[in-house]
Amino acid sequence: MHKLDKSVQITLIIVATVIALAVIGIIVFKSNSVSNTFNVNGQATSKVAPDLITVYFSIDTSGATSKEAEDANSAITDKLTDNIVALGFSKEELKTQSFNIYPEYDYSKSQRLIDYRASTSLKIELSIQQKDKISDIIDAGTNAGAGISYINFELTPSLQQNAKADAIKTASADAKVKAEALAQGFNKRLGRLVSVSLDQFNYNPWPVYTASADAGVGVAESNAKAKSTMSSMTPSNQEVSAYVTAIYKLI
Repeated sequence: MHKLDKSVQITLIIVATVIALAVIGIIVFKSNSVSNTFNVNGQATSKVAPDLITVYFSIDTSGATSKEAEDANSAITDKLTDNIVALGFSKEELKTQSFNIYPEYDYSKSQRLIDYRASTSLKIELSIQQKDKISDIIDAGTNAGAGISYINFELTPSLQQNAKADAIKTASADAKVKAEALAQGFNKRLGRLVSVSLDQFNYNPWPVYTASADAGVGVAESNAKAKSTMSSMTPSNQEVSAYVTAIYKLI
């Protein structure tokens, strides 16, 4: 066999050395990355006074045909709209959430068709300063033949975003305080922030009234209960919570 040229040998040695150093560097980097990082969780809750009241209406009708059920439903919807407009609101402020028509069967008698049902869900939003109009709005639903599904104290999107931002900032600060304390506890220094993630963000409207509590009673009776509930209800602060996870270097 012919001996390799000396320059080729030198080149191969250099290449092998570079590869070896690279492998060692990767091993050291991974070792340091794993052993010198740690996770901390931060959490915070912002409490904000609600600035919105949302009233949800339900309209349920039946008929021998789908058109008959739909027409009966539309008549109540139109009457509700007229009543709401008469209170000084615009037609557009009463928003349709859903509309469905479906057949009802008697399955005890070979799936015999009983009738058709139509259901509509609508909502109207009021500022918290309009709370005194809730009673009239409930009456508008009762007089039209619409039920009150539920009434919520809520946050407008802008207030919700502000509360969310505050909660996230506070949760991030909480994570950093914990990280610094942990580093000091081990006589180390807190290194750079490697990564951070928003684990969870919680905001739930406060349901002041829910029709399910009045199951089995008529629309008028249920709506009267809603009026009574709202007349004695004072909105309390809503809670907006945030949870973050941060990974820091320990040096």
